[in-house]
Amino acid sequence: MYNRTLQNNLTHLAERWSVISVTGPRQSGKTTLCKMAFPEYHYVNLEDISLRSMIARDIKSYLLAYPNGLIIDEAQYLPEVFSYVQVVVDENPSLRYVLSGSSDFLLMQNISQSLAGRVAVKRLLPLSLEELGNTNDISADELMYRGFYPAVWGDKKEPTEVYDSYLSTYIQRDVRQIINLKDLSAFQKFLTLCASRIGNEFNASAISNELGLSYKTIQEWLSVLEASYVAFTLQPFFRNVGKRLTKTPKLYFYDVGLVCFLLGIHSADILAVHPLRGAIFENMVICDMLKDRYHRGLSNNLFFYRDKSQREVDVLQEDGTKIYAYEIKSAMRYHPEFVNNLDYFRKLYGDDVASTQVIFSGTDEFPIPNNGIINFRHIPKN
Repeated sequence: MYNRTLQNNLTHLAERWSVISVTGPRQSGKTTLCKMAFPEYHYVNLEDISLRSMIARDIKSYLLAYPNGLIIDEAQYLPEVFSYVQVVVDENPSLRYVLSGSSDFLLMQNISQSLAGRVAVKRLLPLSLEELGNTNDISADELMYRGFYPAVWGDKKEPTEVYDSYLSTYIQRDVRQIINLKDLSAFQKFLTLCASRIGNEFNASAISNELGLSYKTIQEWLSVLEASYVAFTLQPFFRNVGKRLTKTPKLYFYDVGLVCFLLGIHSADILAVHPLRGAIFENMVICDMLKDRYHRGLSNNLFFYRDKSQREVDVLQEDGTKIYAYEIKSAMRYHPEFVNNLDYFRKLYGDDVASTQVIFSGTDEFPIPNNGIINFRHIPKN
């Protein structure tokens, strides 16, 4: 069992909020986290059809039956529960409810309709490098191949088994909850194409041409991946400096183990020589930065930079007026050209740039003029 960074945030929130929502991808550890954070709360899973039917007969009475707190897992399966929770907490502000679910779209849709302003919303992603613990003896390739789902590490399950099961459950349940999906095969191909394009700008037109589907369908399916915590987009960075910056976001997955599975990478040795290894490494680092933000209860502050001359910086973090810039390299050894774009960006934005660093897979960490070199296991918290 792993200590999750979000747990402390949840317990503090419960002191001030009657309702807390915990969303995140299927199997990321939401149920375990909620039970650990609130051991005195009663737990119910609305994925159980018979239990759901029983509760639906008198939702309000069921909610009032647990004055010590109630965790409602997969709450989106019973949309009426959100309105009843609103009524109950308005009448009894001391009562506490935790609503959890693996479909952000359906959960947030119901929250916005019934609980807007009454609920604290938090996200739990798969394990971060910090939560996983000491990984110094585990290679970057092994980490990427295995991914970061708790079942792979805590239960010692084979990654191919975990991701095969995950993918089947995801398409059969989560996707069909959100859209009327008729062609499972086409959606599977869409997923694989997206996995092959991580770290690149999302080109819906190119994917629609490749699959023979409409542009609108591709955009809709991307929204599904985002709503169900399979993929996310990294937005371009804008400041008024007279540069014409790209408006197209980059695509990444929330877990690189799933990316490896979709790409047919079935071992760390295969990944070590795979042409997409660098992109997968970049995905792992950026997602870990995002996990750190979400698991500390903070919002996403990540962007990328690219201008019309194709000068690019992989990740920028904004903290007020300050910018933290990072280049991500999967190499084990440092090369002086790694900092070329960082130096360019620092000259462009001057004193607004708080630091520029190269994140790589090597173990030698050291400062150089205006920049620093750090191992991916030691990503700063900004």
